[in-house]
Formats: sequence, structure tokens, C-alpha cells
Amino acid sequence: MKNKIVVGMGEALWDVLPEGKKIGGAPANFAYHVSQFGLKSCVVSAIGDDALGAEILKNFDEKQLCHLIDTVPYPTGTVQVEIDQAGIPQYEIKENVAWDNIPYTAKLESLAENTRAVCFGSLAQRNVVSRSTINRFLDAIPEENDPLIVFDVNLRQGFYNKEILCNSMKRCNILKINDEELVTVSRMFGYPGIDLQDKCWILLGKYNLKMLILTCGINGSYVFTPGNVSFQPTPKVEVADTVGAGDSFTAAFIASILKGKPVDEAHRRAVETSAFVCTQQGAMPLLPENITE
Repeated sequence: MKNKIVVGMGEALWDVLPEGKKIGGAPANFAYHVSQFGLKSCVVSAIGDDALGAEILKNFDEKQLCHLIDTVPYPTGTVQVEIDQAGIPQYEIKENVAWDNIPYTAKLESLAENTRAVCFGSLAQRNVVSRSTINRFLDAIPEENDPLIVFDVNLRQGFYNKEILCNSMKRCNILKINDEELVTVSRMFGYPGIDLQDKCWILLGKYNLKMLILTCGINGSYVFTPGNVSFQPTPKVEVADTVGAGDSFTAAFIASILKGKPVDEAHRRAVETSAFVCTQQGAMPLLPENITE
């Protein structure tokens, strides 16, 4: 792990919540929480030459979050977030913004050479520019790094298609998906009539995955590995909001695996982390030491 970096790649934006704006985007959330577990992390994205973009960089610097974020001639991304009565966020994501246009650069290629793990999603691939950059970055990670390539499915507002999902599953070795997304993906891929666990086993085998993480909200979560499955119930907590909880789960799990923890222990730590984040406002709260130790 020495000198190897964990990368969150894709959208950097502002979540405009009822109580005000907060920095969001799954890659930044992921990279920030990985850093709280003591690993070197970096967020890769793009911002506009505007006040919102400058504020993102200032915020990341204050959090001591390493970033490789280019300034491009598009506005910094924003998302209007409405929280329903169950605390579940609903998103309106602005289009043709900076993170849709992440350039592939020599600095990015250099980062790929030192990458031990990377997490990317489907949302950041809605535009061909960022999609191409993500794919080139994945191609540039040396095999000898034995990288963990995490595809975190995030189906938002129809910003996805079968081709993008299929290509991403072929490129990853860890797939993270929730129960609603799994139903949608299963319909697209043509096996809707079997239970969720069977769908997971099919995907694990079809794409030769090391692991498949399935989160089911209040109904717990599963980690499938060849020949084994780990289940953890979801703790009952007082929910402030669930924004970023899934990203913190992924970060805690990957950080624990990279530290040599067994899957069931990494899974337990991921559940504890996401439960705590649900009790806090916003996606990037400071985690307590008893979680990150």
C-alpha cells in the first residue's frame, strides 16, 4: 500500500439541500471518508471558473483532501436535493456542467500509475468526455498494482444506458449496487424473474467479480464473494438524512479491505460508518475515532 492512492473519480458538485448548500458528489464523499481511515486518497473531477468552483477547492483544502480537479469552461455542477418524509433524497441534477467534461491529462495518467483502488459510477459517464477520461484512467492503472476497481452503480434521472452499465461491469472487479438498482439492471439485462440473491450470484459469475456489494436500505446489506456471502443488518438510528451514506459505506469497506481486514469485518465497519453518517446532516461529517481506528 505504500505510496499507493485510493481515487474517487467523477462528479464534484453542490447538493442544494433545504437547509442550504453542501459539497457533494459520490467521488468526493468516497475519497474524503477513505482519508478518514488513514489512507492516501484523491478526488478527480472538474469545476467551472466560478465562485462555486473556487468554494469547492477551498472546502477540499480545508478538509486536507487531495484533489486533481481541472477548471473547464462549463459551470460548476449543482444538484437540487429534496428530502422526503422518510429522509430519502430526491435529486434534480443539472446537465452540461464541469464534471461532465473532465479532461484526460498527463497528471491524471501519473495518478493512475500510483492508484491502488478507484471508485467510479455511472452518473459521471453520462457525457462522452468524462466517460472517455474514466475509461482511459482505468486502462492506465498498472496490473501489478493489483487494483481494486469499484463500480458504484448510481442510476439517476435516466442518465444511464445498458452499454455504459455493461462496459463498467466488465471493467470493474467490485460491483456496488442497491436493491432498487438491481431490479432495474436485471430488467435491462433480461433476468427479472429470480430473487435478488440469485441475480447477484449471476452478476458475480458473469463478470468474474472479486466481490459484489448489495445494499437494501433498512433490510440490511450483503457482500457476495465467490462461494460465500456476508450479511449485516442495518442498525436502527435516528436519521438526519441519507445523503452520502452509501459513499461512506463503500469508503469504509474498501479502506478496511486495503488494510487487510477480512470481508465480514470490512462489511461490519462499512455498516457502522454509513449508519453514523445517516445521523448527521450532509455527506461529509467527521467520523468518530471508534469507527476509523
